[in-house]
Amino acid sequence: MKAVRLYDYHKPPTVEEVPEPVLRGALDVIVQIGGAGVCRTDLHIIEGQWDQVMDPTLPYTLGHENAGWIVEVGAGVTNVAVGDAVIVHPQPSCGLCFPCRCGEDMLCDDAYFPGVSNHDGGMAEYLRTSARACVKLHPGTEPADVAALADAGLTAYHAVRKAIPLLPPGTTAVVQGIGGLGHIGIQALAALTATTIVAVDTNPAALELGSSSGADHIVLADGSHLDHIAEITHGRGADVVFDFVAEGGAEQDAWSMTANGGSLYVIGYGGELRAATADFVLGQRNVVGNSVGSHRELVELMELAHTGRIALHCQRYPLDAAAQAFDDLANERVRGRAVLVP
Repeated sequence: MKAVRLYDYHKPPTVEEVPEPVLRGALDVIVQIGGAGVCRTDLHIIEGQWDQVMDPTLPYTLGHENAGWIVEVGAGVTNVAVGDAVIVHPQPSCGLCFPCRCGEDMLCDDAYFPGVSNHDGGMAEYLRTSARACVKLHPGTEPADVAALADAGLTAYHAVRKAIPLLPPGTTAVVQGIGGLGHIGIQALAALTATTIVAVDTNPAALELGSSSGADHIVLADGSHLDHIAEITHGRGADVVFDFVAEGGAEQDAWSMTANGGSLYVIGYGGELRAATADFVLGQRNVVGNSVGSHRELVELMELAHTGRIALHCQRYPLDAAAQAFDDLANERVRGRAVLVP
């Protein structure tokens, strides 16, 4: 089968023929990939930023946002069957450890991260994963249309869901960075809260996507955006800021946009947030980290997608054009999410 393989850091991955995956355990499944999202994390992996964290053995197959059809199941699998269309939770979990028992399976003691950790991912024709990671799609759902929701959508939804108690009517939420995650974050806010949503980005085209996704205000990050946020919030700042950028100075802007008593939800990464401790103490401001969400949240997200309340804006590429997809993402030519389709 064809797969997108990373051989060396700082060098583009290559598409090549590799053996198809095989079942290794009773709860394994083989998924024929219908779509694999291309994530900025993939760019960070190629740049070597995840080397010390995950220490994968190169070469390996990238791809942690996957959806497709079940083609083979292990002897102990009962929740899915051959032919089912599924989206795959990006971190297969054990179901037995304390976090899993608490419903926080994304914090599983034995979780792994295909395409990021030392396990082949789904930028290929087939993927081996666990039955526990699979969520059935509603009939008629095209896997390529939802594949990137497996991580980009789930991470954005997880952050918004945690912030719901902080966002009653009359509050303001700023979404900084209207890319693959940010436009889903806006839709999740619109679906789950009555807050006023403000989209902030350096790119006018991204702001158009933010507006069509449900933002009440759009603000161009051109140096005057902090003043605009102050004007929209009557000088207070936002009750919650969702920072989907968190690098290149955007992390400091996000902190500056957060009101006293407010919360900064950090989803993007790469930068370094610096703030005086007095800002935390006297301003009673919070900083909340966010990564991938739970299995339950992925199920909820699929329900919102099925009813049309959340829709992924994506650009499709054939698997052989993976290098072009990476380049387009790196150079901000992708609106929403790039998806590889074998």
